[in-house]
Amino acid sequence: MKFCFLTFQLKQKRPAVGKKAKRGALWKFTLDLTHPVEDGILDSANFETFLKERIKVNGKTGNLGNTVQVGRMKNKINVSSEKQLSKRYLKYLTKKYLKKNNLRDWLRVVASDKETYELRYFQISQEDEESETDE
Repeated sequence: MKFCFLTFQLKQKRPAVGKKAKRGALWKFTLDLTHPVEDGILDSANFETFLKERIKVNGKTGNLGNTVQVGRMKNKINVSSEKQLSKRYLKYLTKKYLKKNNLRDWLRVVASDKETYELRYFQISQEDEESETDE
């Protein structure tokens, strides 16, 4: 006498991986303007309006809508976007603003972490200048 055992395998439904609700900002960047604003060289409100006017969405300037938000909190400007926005593009716009206001010779844009740019002064060493004048 032969016995046949039938086995059934139940497949468990796996939760959908990678299907998250796409609500809120996917790209968030911060521009830290602390040093130049405290020294009175840079106006953060003026820089904020410059970014709002110049950031391109779908190839058009002034087309921010609800996809890109630019906000200012004291000495920092926060840029958040639902569409892809390059951090490098923000650096490009920052350098363009500095050049327009003749600040490019004194300030540079440095990445302080993965999502933040910081405006710093160029470090001009006093020793190099003294050695050049002695010669």
